Amino acid sequence: MGSLETEDVLAHALAQNRAWATHTASAQPAFFSTLSTGQHPPILWLGCSDSRVPETTITGLQPGQIFVHRNIANILPPTDLNSAAVIEYAVAHVGVRHVVVCGHTSCGGCIAALGNDRIGVIDAWLLPLRKLRAELGKGWEGVGKEERVQRLVEANVKAGVRTLRENPNVVKAVAERGVTVHGLVYDIKTGVLSELEVEDEEGEGVRREAFGVQ
Repeated sequence: MGSLETEDVLAHALAQNRAWATHTASAQPAFFSTLSTGQHPPILWLGCSDSRVPETTITGLQPGQIFVHRNIANILPPTDLNSAAVIEYAVAHVGVRHVVVCGHTSCGGCIAALGNDRIGVIDAWLLPLRKLRAELGKGWEGVGKEERVQRLVEANVKAGVRTLRENPNVVKAVAERGVTVHGLVYDIKTGVLSELEVEDEEGEGVRREAFGVQ
């Protein structure tokens, strides 16, 4: 990592942007003009706001390939209008083919939930994590802090996948276009993404019937 002083970071970022734009336009003359006509990203990425998990960088993809929504600890409450609007727009109108919820190791939100830390307004946002912590805590005797964080990270991602599977726009897109839902965890120590297996206890057929999807 560089050792830029705080006040120089933005100026450096702007200079880097101009250099990147110049290089990209030279290497791919149609790149920006193509992007300006519209977007057709195949992936919806629902991730954490953490600065160490930039989705296009860690996947090696380019602008225009990932539709993004990020929040603290990648929590997906079914009643959150912000994430619900993003999911609806990406799935029903943009036409993404993959819906991804991605958590990561050393997640500050999970660490705060485990420690019952009081931070401020974010405390209310972390309530779903505290509920998961309570559910997982019954089997935590003898489990170290790092492993507890990891288990909560994974449980949170799985909860997000289940929420997505119950979303009516996702149910319809799965039935009509074969859209797939994925739960990933990014390991900050290694830079590697891993996909979690999330059991589908209810089944797609039940959800289709519930939402009137053929």
